[in-house]
Amino acid sequence: MYKILTLNKISNKGLTLLPKEDYCISNEEDNPDAILARSYQMHEMTFPKSLKAIARAGAGVNNIPLQRCSDEGIVVFNTPGANANAVKELVICSLFLASREIIKGVGWAKVLKGEDSEIELLVEKNKSRFAGSEIKGKTLGVIGLGAIGALVAKDALSLGMNVIGFDPYLSVDAAWELSNKVKKASSLEYLLKKSDFLTIHVPLLPSTKQMYNEELFNKMKNGIKIMNFSRGELFNDEDLISALDKNQVSAYVTDFPNSTLISHEKVIAIPHLGASTKESEENCAIFAASSLKEFLESGNITNSVNFPNAKLEMKPNLKRISIINKNVPNKIGEVTSILANYGLNIEDMLNQSKGEVSYMLLDIDGEISNEVIEKLKSLNDIVRVRLIGG
Repeated sequence: MYKILTLNKISNKGLTLLPKEDYCISNEEDNPDAILARSYQMHEMTFPKSLKAIARAGAGVNNIPLQRCSDEGIVVFNTPGANANAVKELVICSLFLASREIIKGVGWAKVLKGEDSEIELLVEKNKSRFAGSEIKGKTLGVIGLGAIGALVAKDALSLGMNVIGFDPYLSVDAAWELSNKVKKASSLEYLLKKSDFLTIHVPLLPSTKQMYNEELFNKMKNGIKIMNFSRGELFNDEDLISALDKNQVSAYVTDFPNSTLISHEKVIAIPHLGASTKESEENCAIFAASSLKEFLESGNITNSVNFPNAKLEMKPNLKRISIINKNVPNKIGEVTSILANYGLNIEDMLNQSKGEVSYMLLDIDGEISNEVIEKLKSLNDIVRVRLIGG
């Protein structure tokens, strides 16, 4: 039986994929085989030797110590695209919030007092204070054309906007999802110069941290309106405030409020609601649980952020060994030699690598003893060996 530790509330739509006869799911498990979590901070956690995988029901994994997980042979999964529609809808909403003075107008109207006729007069007299502009015919720049960015681009086109996209790492599969009406920017600078609105959908990496700073603000079209539903740390807050004060940026909608930005009159701070829908939570839970189930039961890896994708069809009457090792030469030869010495025939195998990590799946015809597993574990640069179906 596999033991699953939940660190956050996980939708039952996902948990029901893990049958009770095979899985024990608890929020108080000391030696879990896997962890299911959402935003729980794991950087200070000590992981038990039993832990084989962590599945994050969401896209971002900055709450997980990825390098330590790789070093300890713990596969980390996320759920890219599972919450894409929820985030997309809030980005589209933000286009209107940024272009029309809706927030200020609603706040002003909430405190009106008097008879109906008096309120009506006040509304007619003051509504011009909250005039805005329409988004139709304006240009939206979309940086990052993955699952969310592609959906935003599609809906913005249907609203009559011109859309420019920029993504130097655009995959072939993602490119197929894009409308041919999305203009491809030749450079980031070109997109920034042409865009009336800007929406950003890129991961937070050392290379992207605070990349939106004075240098880039100076390259933007004056008065641009920005939506940030990726990560707050992509922006240099001091430079952003300066750009807002000078009206280089006329509005900033963010899903990541902080003490520096929250009181600025041109900042619309949303309390991290991008994926906060029932449907999104269910989709992420289903995605995460499915990835965990497949990995634990077959060793196959899909949508891992620190290990390579690896899929080998399970065949009846065969035993499977999964091996995690450092990506160094001659490991396959050492492994196959041990198996041959014990008279074990390899019916099928797969070897994939990602950075410093390598992953093997070997399907064996014959009984695999504990002695064989221990012999494999004793090899240099082997991180973890697991017998599946034994």
